[in-house]
Amino acid sequence: MSAKSARVKKLALLAMFTAIGAVLITLVHFPLFPAAPFLQYDPADVPILIAAFAFGPVAGILVTVLASFIQAFFLGGDGIYGFLMHVIATGILVTVASTLYRKFHTRTGAIIGLLLGTFAMGVGMMIANHFITPFYMGAPTEMVDAMLVTVILPFNLLKAGINSIVTFLVYKSVSKYIVHGEEFAKAPKKAAGEI
Repeated sequence: MSAKSARVKKLALLAMFTAIGAVLITLVHFPLFPAAPFLQYDPADVPILIAAFAFGPVAGILVTVLASFIQAFFLGGDGIYGFLMHVIATGILVTVASTLYRKFHTRTGAIIGLLLGTFAMGVGMMIANHFITPFYMGAPTEMVDAMLVTVILPFNLLKAGINSIVTFLVYKSVSKYIVHGEEFAKAPKKAAGEI
């Protein structure tokens, strides 16, 4: 495959992962905690994580920003507030997980990256909610802060954890058949333990 063809294929795949992410945010969402129905789970981080694992953190951030923008402003999302919060949350998860996976390109590296990414997203969203939510939602800071440990942290850990598990389970198949396609058979064998 020529360099130009490889670039075109990469752009096409990133566009596909962006579209899948935007559609999943829009069509599949439901509350995880009855006490906070405004916090909705969605599986959109799965295709974004797959893109980041396949093409690196920069590609993952690009897909995050594009999918968040499309959903926030064209598919009935929460506008600038929803866009910011999704970019921050998914951006943290994707950056940490895919950076570690690129450095340690094994199953263990993927697991550690996803675990640390999940933890980082949970902590990062506590900070983001403390500063951003009162400003955009007009809620008293004290009310938001009272939910940080009891609602916001567990929600983000659970959401990122579910999406990380799904990503880990499907990445190898998606990488083999969609990312690598016909070229997969010609590629050199991966080292033992690599996903």
